[in-house]
Amino acid sequence: MNLNYGYEKIKNTFLTKNNVFAAKKRHALLCFSHLRWDFVYQRPQHLMSRFAAVYDVLYIEEPVFIEGIYPTLSVRMTKNNIYILQPQLPSLRTKEETGRVLRSLVSDFLATENFCVDICWYYTPMMFHWSKALAGNVTIYDCMDELSAFKFAPLELKQYEQELINCADLVFTGGASLYRAKSPCHSSVYMFPSSVDILHFRAARNKLPMPIDQEKISGPLIGFYGVIDERFDIDLLEALAATRSDWSFIIIGPVVKIDPALLPKAQNIYYLGSKTYEELPYYLSNWDVAFIPFAINESTKFISPTKTPEYLAGGKPVVSTPIIDIIEAYGKSKVVHIADSKDIPAFIKAIERALQDSKNPQYVYMHADTLLNNMSWDKTFNDMHNLMLSIKFEKEAV
Repeated sequence: MNLNYGYEKIKNTFLTKNNVFAAKKRHALLCFSHLRWDFVYQRPQHLMSRFAAVYDVLYIEEPVFIEGIYPTLSVRMTKNNIYILQPQLPSLRTKEETGRVLRSLVSDFLATENFCVDICWYYTPMMFHWSKALAGNVTIYDCMDELSAFKFAPLELKQYEQELINCADLVFTGGASLYRAKSPCHSSVYMFPSSVDILHFRAARNKLPMPIDQEKISGPLIGFYGVIDERFDIDLLEALAATRSDWSFIIIGPVVKIDPALLPKAQNIYYLGSKTYEELPYYLSNWDVAFIPFAINESTKFISPTKTPEYLAGGKPVVSTPIIDIIEAYGKSKVVHIADSKDIPAFIKAIERALQDSKNPQYVYMHADTLLNNMSWDKTFNDMHNLMLSIKFEKEAV
């Protein structure tokens, strides 16, 4: 079976449309991710968009399985010149066969388009077993979540993660809890907590136009945006809405891995669906309080929510359940209020304090800016890249 045939068809179209390939070797960063590029805009997109100024970034998504098709590699380019590679495969019989096809499709693309692999960057260990043969000069494991604790996690994930850690030159973690968990496993583990594009979200401090689907909702507006999955505390939202029917709770984001029918329904709960990264400041600008209604369970034990600094950059006081990384990073802040999700009266009081904060925007801005000082994705990118260059120089000197 000619595994390259499907790619050839895609490649010819891609070459015609883009005409960007050069004859000389091009240094590539291969990013293996469990998250689709067009899903929620978060850590991978922030970092890879910055690395694209230095390398040709190839963002490799997990395969899409389509019954009866021939193996193909769909290739497209984003507006900031990142190549999105999506394997499209039939339902193959074994994991080993699937791995061979994936490796063949990607390696053929690299060879045909004259890429040499400089960096292999992993967000998921599940791609390591088939891609390790593509290894570049430096291998990075950017552990942004404890994926083994998520719903429907593959049984072999922990084994693959240990193999990846054993081969990685550097391990980055998305927060303090993950840092403590991964530090004993590798000699070069560095903590890079969730950061923020301050200018993007600072726009929310101005009174931006009210989005159409939010304009008829009466306040106070208590808002959340993010992925709605097993980390989301459904019971907390239901209790809050029932206790304070005069407050409106706005929930933005895709619903995944849970049945939407299980989400609480009330006249003061509004599910507005997914929004683009560009739209978020418009919603945030018109909220009174931003909240993080995460359940306290195995899936949230190691998380460091990116939305916390984004809410603060937008000038909104925050109310959160007691997520460990939020307590450690923001627990002493006067504009981040933390309350037990099992104690509804206490959570209500925390929101009431935040509503009082919102009446004094300058007070919120002052405390938020203190927390956000020296925090940016640009700084995170630069610090990560400097560590990577050090590893490259060390290897080249040997």
